[in-house]
Amino acid sequence: MDFLTIRIALRALAKNKMRAGLTVLGLVIGIAAVSTMVSLGQSASSLVQSQFEQLGTNVIVVIPGSRQRGGIAQGATTTLTSKDSEALAAECPSVLAATPLVAFGGQVIYGNSNYSPREMYGVGPDYLTVRNWPLRSGTFFSRRELSSSAKVCIIGQTLVARLFQTANPLGETIRIKNIPFKVIGVLDKKGANLFGQDQDSIILMPSSSVRKRLHGSEFDNVNSILVSARSLAVARDAQHEITQLLAERHHIHPGDALDFTVQDTAEIAAILGTITGALTMMLAAIAAISLLVGGVGIMNIMLVSVTERTREIGIRMAVGARSRDILRQFLVEAVLLSMIGGLIGFFLGIGASTGATLLINSLTSGSRWPVVISLEAGVVAFFFSAAVGIFFGYYPARRASRMDPIEALRYE
Repeated sequence: MDFLTIRIALRALAKNKMRAGLTVLGLVIGIAAVSTMVSLGQSASSLVQSQFEQLGTNVIVVIPGSRQRGGIAQGATTTLTSKDSEALAAECPSVLAATPLVAFGGQVIYGNSNYSPREMYGVGPDYLTVRNWPLRSGTFFSRRELSSSAKVCIIGQTLVARLFQTANPLGETIRIKNIPFKVIGVLDKKGANLFGQDQDSIILMPSSSVRKRLHGSEFDNVNSILVSARSLAVARDAQHEITQLLAERHHIHPGDALDFTVQDTAEIAAILGTITGALTMMLAAIAAISLLVGGVGIMNIMLVSVTERTREIGIRMAVGARSRDILRQFLVEAVLLSMIGGLIGFFLGIGASTGATLLINSLTSGSRWPVVISLEAGVVAFFFSAAVGIFFGYYPARRASRMDPIEALRYE
């Protein structure tokens, strides 16, 4: 394909700009739709992955189940203890850290202000490691404070804003159920999650303090255990080790039903990623139908062009043009049409996906959708549009190349 051929093709297309523009419109819409759908799908997938990353580093959740006797379920009960959490961290080689969760509720009072946080937990000293959640200021409680059921707490940014406004909360005393707790740390800001829930509306205490001072219980039961695997590669090994160790500690014989459930958040994230990926491909496939419609439009207009330029084809053949030269000329015109449409559609798709993402963010109160520009999808769609031009332009070009020069010269 030399420069002269391209120049002649561009000149031929420029003779009827309106017709050429309407011809590529189908391809423009198709490429823009494919690019937009794929970009939005990748944006949704990135959002899902980031939400699970906010939960923590390679987090595995252990939740209690129901005990059974003689094959009969005894109802839901708390079957996990803080000792189980300590054992998982100490005896499972693939586990980096573990923390129990003991839920509680109530109003937090400071001076004349009060607020009910969305999340109120008693946890272990390794909670920040498991959740991958740094402190903005202050310190976290130690194992010594855990063993002594110290009246200390760590609060999120929402509590700082609601209770302390501009004051420094470190060292201040808050009250929960008329029991004073000293603020020793402030968590870094996390923002809203996928469902628009405020993750910074949280207060943390030693799990022993919650059980003894707020629940008034001497039992060691916990609501769940969060475990962090050493890496994503050993997450499955960690899951297996956790199941084996807890089964031994709970005296569960092989073949009996477990009284706990182990859930790997990485697997859940992968499943959701697969679902969003499949939906993206389905939407892209539907959008790609317009590419075929655009291809049919190119074939129709090229057939019209061949008919209109029959005499021109005869003159070219009379002065020495070969059949393959005519074939190449019309094929180049078809490919240029489709590639111009593909290029316009690609940039239109970038604008549409960016605009759609910003619109979604303006209408939802949850986590912000990231703006993802799928360059791969754009490149693939662009070359696919060129392939459409070749496929649908070949028949009109071949028809032009096989004309009889004498009959072509007689055509009026």
